[in-house]
Amino acid sequence: MDPAREGHRRGRRTTPTHRKPTFMTDQLTVSVLGTGIMGAAMARSLARAGHTVRVWNRTRAKAEPLAADGAHVAGTPAEAVESADAVLTVLHDGPATLDTMHRAAPALRPGTVWAQSTTAGTEGVAELAGFAREHGLLFYDAPVLGTRGPAEAGQLTVLAAGPAEGRDRVTPVFDAVGTRTVWAGDDGAAAGATRLKLVANSWVLAVTVAAGETLGLAEALDVAPERFLDLVAGGPLDMGYLRAKAAMILDGRLSPAQFAVTTAAKDARLIVRAGEQHGVRLDVAAASAERLERAAGLGHGDEDMAAAYFAGFDEGPAA
Repeated sequence: MDPAREGHRRGRRTTPTHRKPTFMTDQLTVSVLGTGIMGAAMARSLARAGHTVRVWNRTRAKAEPLAADGAHVAGTPAEAVESADAVLTVLHDGPATLDTMHRAAPALRPGTVWAQSTTAGTEGVAELAGFAREHGLLFYDAPVLGTRGPAEAGQLTVLAAGPAEGRDRVTPVFDAVGTRTVWAGDDGAAAGATRLKLVANSWVLAVTVAAGETLGLAEALDVAPERFLDLVAGGPLDMGYLRAKAAMILDGRLSPAQFAVTTAAKDARLIVRAGEQHGVRLDVAAASAERLERAAGLGHGDEDMAAAYFAGFDEGPAA
């Protein structure tokens, strides 16, 4: 039986947490590969914490602004990781991460800490861990919970799994980008952190898609969305995430994205796949994936995932 599940059944906590200290003394050279919404924010947090930061992105223009924050912008993954104490990958998916690490391989030193923060799925993590073994890297499965705002503030929650041997080098990285690290195992290859992330994201996506559907239905039935929000205010059906996503839709504040539609659709497919592999049919996650993909097809792929709202209308919402 899974120890975490057994502990849950017995009513006791089995997952330790690491909270951010009030100061930090360990300065590292950290390479951040991937400077999209999350990667750029995490690189800035690392620089603010006093680390030497090297960044690379497939589209260099997305990395260039980080030079103003003190980061060195590298032209290739290999240049970015040369002599690094830790490598942090924040790319779109598992295949993109593996391809980038292959390109970095000539400059990777055995024993280097590698924290992969991509939501890559359980199969993807296994492939990344295999690469790490081949190159003698200390591998940490380390996806994060949070969107653009918490990332920019260094207030993410890091979900981590990996060996005790390198934690003295990876912990300062996690402390710089987050306020809490939740350890989910000692073997990154087992994808304990990614499995926890998929469970959490299944809830996030369900709430986001349901919020959009509810507002769409309200409009279709000529009910002011505010009347629905007032109806549930302060009760057990109310929640902060509903308020946040509803406000983004109603105010038209879908760009810049906190978490993009295309990325959410990718995560939804990974959730569905994980369920299939373990004998669980996830109808809500499957429908969420389809709805997000439909929104992307309507031109909303780079907007916040709340833009799944638009997938409810064949010709766009009523004026």
